[in-house]
Amino acid sequence: MYDVIIIGAGPAGASAALFTAKAGKKTLLVDSDKSLTKRAWVENHYGVDGIEGPTLLETGKKQAVKHGAEFVGQAVTNVEKSAEGFTVETEGQSFETKHVLLATGVLTDVAEKLGVTLIDGTEPRIKTIVKVDNDGKTGVDGVWAAGTVAGVSVHTIITAGHGAAVAINIISELNGERYVDHDLLS
Repeated sequence: MYDVIIIGAGPAGASAALFTAKAGKKTLLVDSDKSLTKRAWVENHYGVDGIEGPTLLETGKKQAVKHGAEFVGQAVTNVEKSAEGFTVETEGQSFETKHVLLATGVLTDVAEKLGVTLIDGTEPRIKTIVKVDNDGKTGVDGVWAAGTVAGVSVHTIITAGHGAAVAINIISELNGERYVDHDLLS
């Protein structure tokens, strides 16, 4: 049983997985390799002096795995409520989790299957997003959303930050108290 399964390994999803895994939460990051960031050249990402989108995506996945996240490179085909949380199905595999984090960019098909409320998008060319509260919670208990699918700007720095913020909220809920992660120089 995973604490959280994150669907989508773009900047929002990989950032969230980095935080949840580093906090010791059993984390699975599932990705179908359809991120818009694959086609991007990024010059407005703090701390990076220009980077190709595919390199940014690969770096994010590696960071998450380094801190303990597991990675599956398959599309999610279905998500259903189960007795203890959710069953997430991919092409030939099935996983159990307490929480699901949707970080699916412009794709809302999994969100729709889960029965979350979809609303009109707020960004140019983003037609539909998931309705979330300020913490990233949807109207379905245990289902969260971060990044573009949750209505934040498509810029990688913003979606990555939103993924981290929602991850902190998931960790805090799992821990029963506010979670903070600060590393110090040795």
